[in-house]
Amino acid sequence: MGVCQLTDTRKKIVAVFGSATPQPGSEEYNNAYAVGKALALAGFEICNGGYGGTMEASAKGAKDSGGATNGVTASVFKGTANRWIDKEIREQSHIDRLMKLVSFGDAYVILPGGTGTLLELAAVWELMNKGMLQQKPTIIVGSFWESIVKTMDDRLLLEGRADAATLVRRAKSPSDCVKIISDAFHRMNQEVR
Repeated sequence: MGVCQLTDTRKKIVAVFGSATPQPGSEEYNNAYAVGKALALAGFEICNGGYGGTMEASAKGAKDSGGATNGVTASVFKGTANRWIDKEIREQSHIDRLMKLVSFGDAYVILPGGTGTLLELAAVWELMNKGMLQQKPTIIVGSFWESIVKTMDDRLLLEGRADAATLVRRAKSPSDCVKIISDAFHRMNQEVR
């Protein structure tokens, strides 16, 4: 099955969240590279935290496929954006960086990570849950976050919030992730017409 191409004239930006620790050649790095590549080939622009690990890998995948990349870095962290970032946006604090990444994204992809990635997932989910952020495609790729998302889904269902329990989708692979995002944008475009 082929990947849907975007019909909107403005490139949609997908914020990719994930760990800074995976090294080139590792499974997590390779998966992030494949996500960036698949997103770029489908016509999406990439935005991420700009540093190493899965951020570097997704940006490299996008650049190797002719895509555009943005990296949001923070003055509180050492270093500058990785070499695969076209445009570095420098924020002062970690929270400012998080909010800039959230505001840039037309969709969100969450890859394996630590507490920083958990914060990014939780922020997006909570802001959409409370209606402070428009509902946007939010996808976890692979099984890493599955148990956390299931626990939260169960809690939301218990609280009678079935709508919030559907905000985070699951993708088994990079191509599945891109299909979910493309289909969501296609549905949104149809609803606008």
